[in-house]
Amino acid sequence: MFRIALSALKRRETVKEGVSKIQEVLGTCKKQKVQIVCFPETYLPGLRGADFDLPEPDQVQQEWALKEIGRACKKTGVAAIVGMEWGCENGLQNRAYVISQSGRVLGHQTKNQITPGGESENYVPDGQRRVFKVQGVTFGITICHEGWRYPETVRWPAVRGAKIVFQPQVTGSDTCGRKLKKWGASFYEKAMQCRAAENNIYFASVNQAMAHQNSATSLIDPRGDLMAHIPYGKEDLLVADLDLSEATRLYSKRYRPELYPE
Repeated sequence: MFRIALSALKRRETVKEGVSKIQEVLGTCKKQKVQIVCFPETYLPGLRGADFDLPEPDQVQQEWALKEIGRACKKTGVAAIVGMEWGCENGLQNRAYVISQSGRVLGHQTKNQITPGGESENYVPDGQRRVFKVQGVTFGITICHEGWRYPETVRWPAVRGAKIVFQPQVTGSDTCGRKLKKWGASFYEKAMQCRAAENNIYFASVNQAMAHQNSATSLIDPRGDLMAHIPYGKEDLLVADLDLSEATRLYSKRYRPELYPE
């Protein structure tokens, strides 16, 4: 069994406030014996190009934040997946950093299939996909739009041994949009079920808590069935034990790319 947590959080006004909230959540995870917790997409400082204002990118502040989160992971013994924007030579990237339970940065997954519009005007891809391992468990990451529209971003880590794919996301708005009432009515939640069942893996998707969410923070089992979700708009922590023996990766292991030549 592998205990994970999905932390649906409201956006904080400053990076410092966001780091403080992450530290608080890690403390809660320690008490609940969580092994890894995933936070929403670009939680620090927020999703650039969405419907809220953000200050100019501050790389020094982001580097400070990553170090502080590393210290908190080491103090609590809980690993974390944290969405951050990050400046690099070719521009600003939308990254999900993976920090081990000892506080070491294991690497990051960059959002490569970037949502057209505001996001594509602000972020650049790095063209790399990666798998990660925490406490012997292999997992992958697909960031928001990638997991909805590009199923190969989930198949890729599943083929390479991932039994879980985490999806940090920001899908919805605090200012406008419809309000969902029943889980499974939106395209996004149906897509979650497909990503899990078509690979026979767990799919763990964590959204920012907003007034008008297009999907709930949700955990889907390897059969494509909903295990649990957080109610729309609610800031909460979803904790679940995963039986990794059920994540057989059956269909991903049967994938034959040679049948689909370029």
